[in-house]
Amino acid sequence: MSTSPPPPGATPHQLPAPGADDPREVGGYRVVARLGAGGMGRVYLAYTPGGRPVALKVVRPELAGDPEFRRRFAREVASAQRIHGLYTAQVVDSGADDPTPWLATTYVPGPSLQQAVHTYGPLPERTVLLLMAGIAEALQEIHRAGVVHRDLKPANVLIAADGPRVIDFGIARAADAGALTGTGLRVGTPAFMAPEQALGRPAGPATDVFALGALAAYVAGGAPPFGTGPESTALYRVVHEEADLGAVPAGLRPLLWHCLAKDPADRPGTAQVIEAVRGHRAVGGELRFTEDWLPHQVTTELRRHADAGLPAPPATALDAAPTLSAPREPAPAAAPQPPGAGEARPRGRGRAPAPRRGRGRTAAVAAAALLLGAAGAFALLDPSFGGGGEEDPDDPAEAVAGAPASTPAPAPSAVPTPAPSAGAPGYTAVHTGTELTSPDQGYEFDVKAGRVVQQETASWYVGRSATEFYVPESSDAYVLPAGRQGLADCLKGIDSQPVTALPFTTLRAGRAFCVRAQDGRDVGIVTVLTATPGDGPVKVSVDYHRRNG
Repeated sequence: MSTSPPPPGATPHQLPAPGADDPREVGGYRVVARLGAGGMGRVYLAYTPGGRPVALKVVRPELAGDPEFRRRFAREVASAQRIHGLYTAQVVDSGADDPTPWLATTYVPGPSLQQAVHTYGPLPERTVLLLMAGIAEALQEIHRAGVVHRDLKPANVLIAADGPRVIDFGIARAADAGALTGTGLRVGTPAFMAPEQALGRPAGPATDVFALGALAAYVAGGAPPFGTGPESTALYRVVHEEADLGAVPAGLRPLLWHCLAKDPADRPGTAQVIEAVRGHRAVGGELRFTEDWLPHQVTTELRRHADAGLPAPPATALDAAPTLSAPREPAPAAAPQPPGAGEARPRGRGRAPAPRRGRGRTAAVAAAALLLGAAGAFALLDPSFGGGGEEDPDDPAEAVAGAPASTPAPAPSAVPTPAPSAGAPGYTAVHTGTELTSPDQGYEFDVKAGRVVQQETASWYVGRSATEFYVPESSDAYVLPAGRQGLADCLKGIDSQPVTALPFTTLRAGRAFCVRAQDGRDVGIVTVLTATPGDGPVKVSVDYHRRNG
């Protein structure tokens, strides 16, 4: 569960207010804003009775009803409370025995690394090195308490003026109890998993070092080192293929290769990582988070957050806290995409997609996963199970193609599937009529890939709250007139009548809106099929067009 403020660039005063189904008070903490959501629950900005802000994490009701999850959650929270590293967001309180378990951590008002890279692009070599040293020191403290993070990724590292803050350490282990994995959600993030974790083997400190290497490669190069696309494909690459560090500065590669070794025994310890950073020419032998350790744009963002302040705690008596959402039948997870679908492995922001390596076997795993499900995909990842074809070294680079498989809808759509949107000169339709269902607010629509993803995992997305859609701050949006959905209408409307709000009250079933990426090359047309206020499923149809040249 990430505690970084969505959307990227939002000041604390712009954080979403609690929805109708959000609590107003948890464990004596007063809830004032929603910070995010994930597979394990929701995250809120809240205040102590004395007025100190905290990040309050409330577990999903379906997990709260699982005795094994509760037992592990209590154990992991107790371990996390022993961690007092300078580069961690400390756990300050918890309610592991409450009807709905929760924990409170130090609130960090800065963006996550994922948000910073999405907004400002790859970070400089010296910044990445200092981040690695700070995160490695955080991991030292985490491991000293007998905890393994298990889900270290850019969204779980927040940026403060005096260095990084690692969040959510160790809590992912509680989800191994079965209630979360039983919903079809995977514990951990495939693009940043170590091979042993992807294979379901025991995780140790070296598992977090691998994730640190993958995180650093993303921050330095602007893309995950094992590419994007279906989970089964990312997991296969993590186990069987070498990381793609083509977009990473040459001076960082030796250390990252060391961290990304397939065998845990071949990876450096956290102390070795810190010493390697200290000896790097780019830091000059001193590990200090001076005023210039971050790029100017990111420093300006941090100051803007500090100057804006936080939403004020309620001054009047609290309203009665609403009951948290009752458990729902879990929505089916998005199926792995067939061969040829999904994104090629980008080598960095603004560069052309690179060829996929080992496509024959990777495609076989993805296709088999459609039939076998998650258990079969894990079996195919283990070399002892064999499978797959030979590499095709002559396979050309692939662009995004095909209509990816999507999350099945829980009920028939309210309107017929719309016809593909009319194109416009100079643009190519990459995929059209891709139906996607977001089961709740913790999921977004990845417009470019044409799939449903968890929050903070897509660089260009359409998200949804309980009452409206939202797009990245750097993107432009336009609501098409009823009955029209052509690309030419989108391009004209975005330039002449852009909108800043996309409420469900306007975008009823059958209406469409457009979203254009910051660089102006990518345009998505989203047609609403079903959308009602609340945290229930939202179904859309997505067309994605890309400008030629």
